[in-house]
Amino acid sequence: MPEMKPQVYKDPRPAEYFTQFHESARRGSTWMYTVARFVLTVPTIVLYRVRAIGVENVPREGALVLAPNHFSQMDHFFAGVYLRRKVRFMAKSQMFGPPVLTYIFKHGGVFPVRRGQRDEEAFKTAFELIDQGEMLLVYAEGGRSRSAEMGEPKPGIGRLALESGAPIVPVAIFGSAKARGWKRGRFPKVTVQFGEPLSFPVEQDASRERQLEVASEVFAEVKRMYGELATRNVGRSESRTPDRARA
Repeated sequence: MPEMKPQVYKDPRPAEYFTQFHESARRGSTWMYTVARFVLTVPTIVLYRVRAIGVENVPREGALVLAPNHFSQMDHFFAGVYLRRKVRFMAKSQMFGPPVLTYIFKHGGVFPVRRGQRDEEAFKTAFELIDQGEMLLVYAEGGRSRSAEMGEPKPGIGRLALESGAPIVPVAIFGSAKARGWKRGRFPKVTVQFGEPLSFPVEQDASRERQLEVASEVFAEVKRMYGELATRNVGRSESRTPDRARA
């Protein structure tokens, strides 16, 4: 197995550089979101044979936060492909830089978070979008797991839940850990399951420990659904495997 490149966690660029993206995100997404969705929907569904479970658990209107696990850069599309509402994404700041991708992000309503920097501007944008009644996607783990194992929740999801009162929808994405196989012409089957919304009483001054407690409660539901999806997948694989012992 090839060695993974070291992950650059902190973005060295000044916070002021990202102001433009926050201002754009707060104004809303443009036609670029629709174009990107149109271009990517068919390849996402056809190549990865994406299946969605529990879409009815996602409210059709009003503020809410999707909280998925995160294995692949494709998770943005896997989580949103069967949802009719626009999804506003919080993405790591390192994604902003390449001209074409940055243009798409800026006009598609994506906003950056500078991980490891206590990025209050990212939370300011998130809360403003929630106040506008938008649907956000924020990864419960705070970043992508680079192994085949799920990581640990970060308090960010807990903070959003407690300070805004917006419902949090736990989301399990199974199969995306192997999504990088597209480079070798391999496209794993992906299943996305949306859990029932979780709501918490508003606590404006909740401690970091309390935020993490809520985040852990949300992520426990993500793990539960993921485990069930993994069990079903193993069961289907075994049922398709010939029993050589009986041959």
